[in-house]
Amino acid sequence: MTTTTYPETAVTADKDLPTIHITREFDAPVDAVFRAHTDPELVRRWLGPRGLTMRIDRWEARTGGAYRYTHTEENGTEHRFYGSFHELREPSRLVQTFTYEGFPDGVCLETLTLTDLGGRTRLDVVSVFETREGRDAALASGMEHGIREGYEQLDELLAG
Repeated sequence: MTTTTYPETAVTADKDLPTIHITREFDAPVDAVFRAHTDPELVRRWLGPRGLTMRIDRWEARTGGAYRYTHTEENGTEHRFYGSFHELREPSRLVQTFTYEGFPDGVCLETLTLTDLGGRTRLDVVSVFETREGRDAALASGMEHGIREGYEQLDELLAG
């Protein structure tokens, strides 16, 4: 039996603000991590929890672009997401909105920053929700589990 150890993914909620902070390190250069967040064929291979398939309906990873995708569970249940890319600054910054179609009043603004650690990369994400209740609902949905498994899959993709 082989056991794989992944770097820690820190997911924290601010007690006073409707925000979530995510921090994670990757054993890959910053340009590879940025590309994995912007190339739809790569995104499809890692984003979200294991066991889901992803269909990308629209993916315009550019400042002013938009995206829409669907995650499908093995039982056929679909989860749809969409948003806009507000700013892409290669290879270190991506600002986008994120909405789960099942909760259309819950638009989230996410800022992803990648820092070069000399061949490794630190990822920092700040997600700003409209309300603390919206943030708490996202956390209660299993979001943290999906983030952790997604980043594990991203580790595997970057290593391959």
